[in-house]
Amino acid sequence: MLDDDDRRILRRLQADPGAGVPELADATGLTAARVTRRLDKLRETGVVQGVAAVIDWRALGYAVEVSLRITLDKTQARAFDDFLAAARAVPEVVEIQTFLGRVDVRLSVIAKDLPDYQRMYRSHILTLPHIADIEALMTVAQVKNDTGLPI
Repeated sequence: MLDDDDRRILRRLQADPGAGVPELADATGLTAARVTRRLDKLRETGVVQGVAAVIDWRALGYAVEVSLRITLDKTQARAFDDFLAAARAVPEVVEIQTFLGRVDVRLSVIAKDLPDYQRMYRSHILTLPHIADIEALMTVAQVKNDTGLPI
């Protein structure tokens, strides 16, 4: 699906998402027209889905990250749908994952400090529907957080 030119463009785009076509062309040894055509194709096929600003939430004063592993009451027919809709509405929830197994959902939540986390946990998390069990894991250190792919 991808050839060497596509891979060079993607590697460079991962390294510098703000790079324009001229910079990508210089870095990859391709013409600007060829880079433009390749980028258009990569977007059309869904390989490149957009360019986003990555904001460090710590720089905005958030110091606590907690991973909540949640088991839902699956005797309720709409447990997943109701829970996910409500969890999406909590501003401090920065990631939601669903699983097969004992744990149904993992929420990654952030807070400014422990009292802020406790407030958010009591007023937002504990009010989410259909929760059967919650396990909280506080992040001590983030060892690796790499969004780049090995292209």
